[in-house]
Amino acid sequence: GSFLKNLPHEYYEENNLHAFLLGYMTDFKECARAVTEFLPYVDNWATCDSMSPKIFKNHKEELLEYIKIWISKDDIYSVRFGIKMLMDHFLDSDFKTKYAETVADIKSEEYYIRMMQAWYFATALAKQYDAVLPYLLEHKLSMWVHNKTIQKAVESYRITTEQKDYLKTLKRKG
Repeated sequence: GSFLKNLPHEYYEENNLHAFLLGYMTDFKECARAVTEFLPYVDNWATCDSMSPKIFKNHKEELLEYIKIWISKDDIYSVRFGIKMLMDHFLDSDFKTKYAETVADIKSEEYYIRMMQAWYFATALAKQYDAVLPYLLEHKLSMWVHNKTIQKAVESYRITTEQKDYLKTLKRKG
């Protein structure tokens, strides 16, 4: 346990090992606390995106409380991780439009946050097309996130050809 407490780490590989080890923690509260402690030290998208604690899928209600905290933080990778957790755990049977609203409401100029918003919405289009299409139709996303969402959705194998053709007509011009 001392490795996980020894922050910040010096090397990229140590951060990746840390992220990997968090994935195997079996106590939800301990894991969520350890993730929250670690996130401010994460300095790249790869380490952030590799973190996927298995225990989270069995504690969705409690996880939502932590997601709210992460998304409200000032550091890029806490916000990105919060969005990723909504994407990983709340786009199937647990989906609610308020989660998409939460992601749409994040205003950031940070590339790695905006890219995760687009990834979230492109994945949401694949899984909850009718529920999230209004976010594009009503221009609820920044122009950059809007257009990147369409690009990622059009590249997806999970979106039909008809949907792709329609989405292409929704591109916004500056």
